Amino acid sequence: MDTSTYQLFVYGSLRSGFRNPAYSYLTQYFHLVGEAVVRGKFYDNGSFPVAVPAAEGDQFINGELYIINNPEEFSWAIEQLDDYEGLNVLPGEAPLYRREVTEAFVDGKPSLAWIYWYNRSVDKFELIPTGDILKYLQEKNKP
Repeated sequence: MDTSTYQLFVYGSLRSGFRNPAYSYLTQYFHLVGEAVVRGKFYDNGSFPVAVPAAEGDQFINGELYIINNPEEFSWAIEQLDDYEGLNVLPGEAPLYRREVTEAFVDGKPSLAWIYWYNRSVDKFELIPTGDILKYLQEKNKP
């Protein structure tokens, strides 16, 4: 593991706007740096948002960048989030997500951060063109 990267980019249920119980856990160990974007494509799989990296172009995912409060706790804290994201599976099973380092941009400035990329095909999922799950759900749920 790249122990020099203590930041985490979140784009779905771990964002502050969702107030998921796991968000409380996240904020015990990390603090918000600010709104950020990463190069990627965002999809609605019907139950939750999924993201895959985009090699180039102007496709971005909106989210939040967090940094660990205490670097000595990073390994333990990120392992708990790995469990939440379904990375810890039984032998022979493929995890839904994989954690990788990516380039996140805060106010246009690049910074390295961990992200959870979807680890399966997105061929049958609807593309979220805005790259922002909160805006997408607001629009989708309008009467």
